[in-house]
Amino acid sequence: MITKDAVGERAAEPGRASVFERLAAFSYRHRWGAVLLWVVLVAGITAVSSAVGSGYHNDFSLPGTDSQRARTVLERHGAAQAGATAQIVVRSDDADGVRDAAVQRRVEALLGTVAELPGVTGVRSPYEDTAAVSRDGAVGYATVTWAESAENVPKEQVRKLLSTVDRAAGDGLQTAVGGDAVHGAEEGGGGAAEGAGILGALVILVFLFGSLVAASLPVITAVFAVAGSIGLIALASHLATVADFTPPVMMLVGLGVGIDYALLVFSRYRGELLAGASPERATRATLDAAGRTVFFAGCTVIIALMGLVALGLGSLQGVALAVALTVLVTMAASLTLLPALLGVFGARIARQVARRAERRAARGGRDEGAGWRRWAAGVQRRPGAALLVSLVALGALAAPAAGMRLGFADAGNDPAASSSRRAYDMLADGFGPGFNGPLVVVVEAGRAGGSASEGAGGSGPAAGSGGDAMAAGAAVRDALDGVPGVTALAGPFPAAGGDRVPSGGAAAGGPVATVLVFPSSAPQDEATAELVERLRSDVLPPVERASGADVLVGGPTAATEDFAATVAERMPLFVAIVVGLSTLLLLAVFRSVLIPVKAALLNLVSIGAALGVITLVFQHGWFGVEEGPIEAFIPVMIFAIVFGLSMDYEVFLLSRIHEEWRRGLDHQSAVREGLAATGRVITAAAAIMIVVFAAFMLSDDRMLQQFGLGLAVAILLDAVVIRCLIVPAVMQVLGRRAWWLPSWLRRALPEVELERH
Repeated sequence: MITKDAVGERAAEPGRASVFERLAAFSYRHRWGAVLLWVVLVAGITAVSSAVGSGYHNDFSLPGTDSQRARTVLERHGAAQAGATAQIVVRSDDADGVRDAAVQRRVEALLGTVAELPGVTGVRSPYEDTAAVSRDGAVGYATVTWAESAENVPKEQVRKLLSTVDRAAGDGLQTAVGGDAVHGAEEGGGGAAEGAGILGALVILVFLFGSLVAASLPVITAVFAVAGSIGLIALASHLATVADFTPPVMMLVGLGVGIDYALLVFSRYRGELLAGASPERATRATLDAAGRTVFFAGCTVIIALMGLVALGLGSLQGVALAVALTVLVTMAASLTLLPALLGVFGARIARQVARRAERRAARGGRDEGAGWRRWAAGVQRRPGAALLVSLVALGALAAPAAGMRLGFADAGNDPAASSSRRAYDMLADGFGPGFNGPLVVVVEAGRAGGSASEGAGGSGPAAGSGGDAMAAGAAVRDALDGVPGVTALAGPFPAAGGDRVPSGGAAAGGPVATVLVFPSSAPQDEATAELVERLRSDVLPPVERASGADVLVGGPTAATEDFAATVAERMPLFVAIVVGLSTLLLLAVFRSVLIPVKAALLNLVSIGAALGVITLVFQHGWFGVEEGPIEAFIPVMIFAIVFGLSMDYEVFLLSRIHEEWRRGLDHQSAVREGLAATGRVITAAAAIMIVVFAAFMLSDDRMLQQFGLGLAVAILLDAVVIRCLIVPAVMQVLGRRAWWLPSWLRRALPEVELERH
């Protein structure tokens, strides 16, 4: 135990002080200046970012995939629409359906109003195209064209369209609006989730420390860090590609990590006060010990997030950089702002800690770590049973992840009352489930094996465009006719020159033509993914060889399948990078071969179990959740974040075990004392993170729900099953071998001091 004299002795020797201790001493002595500096920085960043605005935009381009190559061909020939489209869907209960004269007048009046709305560049009535009305006449749709792409259409414009269309409903006429822009505008962000998470964390901290002032410090630190990070990323979004779903993810991670790090520091500070140190000496000693742990833990999270760069996916690289910056700012706040706050409130907190300790002693209360000490001893008596039960349970939870199907949520997963979901259902009823996700087959004449498919590299008209793309398109249509899984075909349509797709009939040939393929299954169904693969591998290659044209399967549905396949293909490299770098860091810190290997394997098990749970809930529809695919980027994001956070607990627990072992305790006693010292803090920190993450289940956004559930389950399993059961059992089985390190490696590794106490 650290005595007051020992702390004072080290504090009195500035020559031996570490950078963490010097930083704590500076922040403590200039506490009001440090707090004011943080207030000014966060306020300034927030003000500038609010004035400038954000430039969030999604980049789901996948160079080298069929869907991206198809889009590139259309863009090169000026055929891809610059703006997004939305569908105004109408359904009439009248006997003549939407073709009834009175209904037609109401619909055309609505479309005239819509054409005058801001951002709308064109409206195509269902009465201009017979294909836009269902066979029974009950359902029809109008196409609205925006000036911006789907991800850039201002949500205010979308909401104006929604309110205009909603007012036209009634008297037997149902209306709804669908499309990617509408789907995105109706998705909720975190909403009340952030507030619920902070409130839940504050309640846990009050119970833990018995003081509202003490409980507030970790929350204040986290809020400052998150607020500053969000402003910085909003500014950075003008310079780099940052997805529009990044801010809620940053809040989710920032609040959890910020409170977690501040709690680790504050818990050590409280222990120093109980040992008799003054507030200033306790602050310096705390940052010299727990500050190192926070710094190393933050570095592991950042390394894990940087592993996402290896995936080569633009949309995820921006998110990874944003969340890594959030962790970096959070770490800085824990090492500078929190010591300053301890300087401001230190004397008051010291009195409260002393009074609580006196009351506990008067009641004959036992040592805080006694229960954890007994728990560790119990696990050590039967390590085999603890390992067997824990690993079987985690394996059972992880098993469903083997059948995980990746994709993206669409309007079919939206709440039943939303406009996008009602439009989706009406179109499926009127035109078939595949109408909501047609495949776009792009045919380019005279370029088979050429460079047209190589991404954005080419320019200008296709060489050898004397070939007739319309003739090749007709051959494609003939080949697709009767293919199982295809319910309807449209085209071929000429795509050159940016001409609008005609409602029917043929046109003169050109370098590019398109054929629309309507699957018999919904866009998210596995049957649709199988159809895309069958068209690419079996049906269309013979047409390419016979016609000399380049035939590509594109469109949003095919792009979703390509994105999921790309993530799955690159996942092993990503895992290897993250696990490898983190293992090397642990090897340098703990100077052990088996400890890093154990940590990596256990982290993989807990992440697999978390992915298995979200597969059961969101893919298989447990607990009444709408069935659908798992968002394609969720597994890699959860892996990166959870792997880093799991290392936090690993470092915090093992650093105390290592500290006791280096003091001369045998390995059994070192494990017991390490768990006794950290068990309470680890479970409290985990409980806080679980509350913060689980609060995002309250969001309407399916992506945030999956993210929140996956992180909450992973932290729960990591803190309860792995840290409290498996780690003590494994350390007991390994014994002294846990700290084995070959002599040649010992000489080669740098000395990294994680704990100086």
